[in-house]
Amino acid sequence: MKLLISGLLIGAVAGLLGALCGVGGGLVMVPAFVIVLGMTQQSAVATSLAVIVVTALSGTLNNVTAAPKLIDWRLVLIVGIGAGLAAWFGADLMRSLKTPVLTKIFGITVILFGVLMLFKKG
Repeated sequence: MKLLISGLLIGAVAGLLGALCGVGGGLVMVPAFVIVLGMTQQSAVATSLAVIVVTALSGTLNNVTAAPKLIDWRLVLIVGIGAGLAAWFGADLMRSLKTPVLTKIFGITVILFGVLMLFKKG
């Protein structure tokens, strides 16, 4: 029951923030999976990536039907190729890292990009 309720709440927050901010939900899901559900960092990352497929599909379908010109499909293709290749090798790297190292990389990345966004002009 805890898994069901926690999962639904984590999913709702991740989906909403993903759709609002384009963060993919991993920003919410990975820490929540580790802290609330007690998952390992590696399992949380892998599970988050799988959930993001569903979240991204849902948000994309909504945008395509409501505002079809909003998505730059040329950019999707270009970035998607690079991101897909990097994600393939990144998943191998993630599994080879020890949990404390992976947790630190995640935390530093979140802080770094958070600070950059706070001081972004315009």
